[in-house]
Amino acid sequence: MAIKHYLQFKDLSRAETEHVFERAKIIKRKYKQFETYYPLADRTLVMIFEKASTRTRLSFEAGMHQLGGAAIYLNTRDSQLGRGEPVEDAAQVISRMCDLVMIRTFEQSIIERFAAQSRVPVINGLTNEFHPCQILADILTYVEHRGSIQGKTVAWIGDANNMCNTWLQAAEVLDFKVNVSTPPGYRVDAAVAGVTDGRHFEVFADPVDACRGADLVTTDVWTSMGWEAENEARLKAFADWQVNGKLMSAAHADALFMHCLPAHRGEEVSAEVIDGPQSVVWDEAENRLHAQKALMEYLLLGHID
Repeated sequence: MAIKHYLQFKDLSRAETEHVFERAKIIKRKYKQFETYYPLADRTLVMIFEKASTRTRLSFEAGMHQLGGAAIYLNTRDSQLGRGEPVEDAAQVISRMCDLVMIRTFEQSIIERFAAQSRVPVINGLTNEFHPCQILADILTYVEHRGSIQGKTVAWIGDANNMCNTWLQAAEVLDFKVNVSTPPGYRVDAAVAGVTDGRHFEVFADPVDACRGADLVTTDVWTSMGWEAENEARLKAFADWQVNGKLMSAAHADALFMHCLPAHRGEEVSAEVIDGPQSVVWDEAENRLHAQKALMEYLLLGHID
């Protein structure tokens, strides 16, 4: 099978993505029933981290072990990558010693350069531009709670960051709509997001309008990793973009709330929302494990009936 990378959400087709969702449900059920399932026995995942992580490391490392394989953690500070070894050289060496590579880094160009020289599939664990594994888990969570996301409306409130960009890509792949509301100066850049079909997203100046009739409301921290120097300015700019009871009341009565975590209660989301009955953030976090297990299975073994 030809090498297939997962660097952006749109790297998988709709059919491939839906197959991953179905496999995730099966793999999750096996795990919950204590059924041993080792399709990746004797396979090795290398995890390269340049950015800090909790959920990404836990879900990939635990997931690979649960599939029968092994996971190796590499921090760029503790490897030759942190001493200036070219990304292309590292890719040549690392990909000859493992079966799969996950990278969590800054610029998307870094992971693309690595993948171009890799002999094995490369997964984007997060970059400044995209976070495809998180959205894969988010949509799996929506499907579990509400069924197909096709034709539904997602309200994105806050910064047009890597999460927002990936939601926009997912909308094109899976045929749903994203209502985006950001403060002035923090708007979506369609070219960076890599989206071409304006039918799948709409921009709203008022976050309440963006939430009106939404099936899912989601957000992220106002200051992402790498932008800490802007924190004070962002706290002021985003003050009216908190997901709270007012915004949730504009959405459908059974709308779900999601957040990729970590969350700052009282900033991008109120405690009444994230800890309330419409919140599925803990299911969402857990599904990083199951969605990524299905993704790794697919990248290494292809379509499984």
